[in-house]
Amino acid sequence: MTGLRERKKDQTRQRIAAVALRLFTERGFDAVTVNEIAEAAEVAKATLFAYFPSKEALALHGVAGDDLAGIVTQRPAEQTFLEALRAHHHALATGEMPAAGLDALIARVRVIQDSPALQQAATGLLYRQREALAHVLTEEYGPTAAALMAAQIAASLLTVQETYFHRLIGGASAKAAGRALAKDVDLAFDLLEHGLLHAEGK
Repeated sequence: MTGLRERKKDQTRQRIAAVALRLFTERGFDAVTVNEIAEAAEVAKATLFAYFPSKEALALHGVAGDDLAGIVTQRPAEQTFLEALRAHHHALATGEMPAAGLDALIARVRVIQDSPALQQAATGLLYRQREALAHVLTEEYGPTAAALMAAQIAASLLTVQETYFHRLIGGASAKAAGRALAKDVDLAFDLLEHGLLHAEGK
């Protein structure tokens, strides 16, 4: 019964997100209201907010990055925190994405690019993820080192993600963009693990 309930909740979440994306794509993020999304998705406004705390969260669904702090705290004991983060993002890069998912991702990225408000929301989310990661690293490394490491990790992953999005919007196939993303993930974590001097010139 619990499994069925969770599947229904996930279906509702995905339906709301899909309807919101369609409206954002057609009219732009700023022109669409939460009431319109709820009506089009055939759910109560309170139900919508139970799944997504804000209109910005709806628009950023699927592209808002990962719980970096959670990945670090839940890693196996034998893994370093950088190994855990590398493995997670490498798995994402090499995973298969269905065509419908790719189309939705590209549409969502374009919606974000067209809205300064959404870009600001994405920046705020990244900052909170960075702060959470710094918090879990502080006990072992101290506050200053933890803050510096978290900032470098977050900036590196943001650059890798933005490069991936640019490739997709530029017309690269999902496979080609995924292969390039996997290489970028490895390069980013090589630099994080070994320092800037690890980079090889062209």
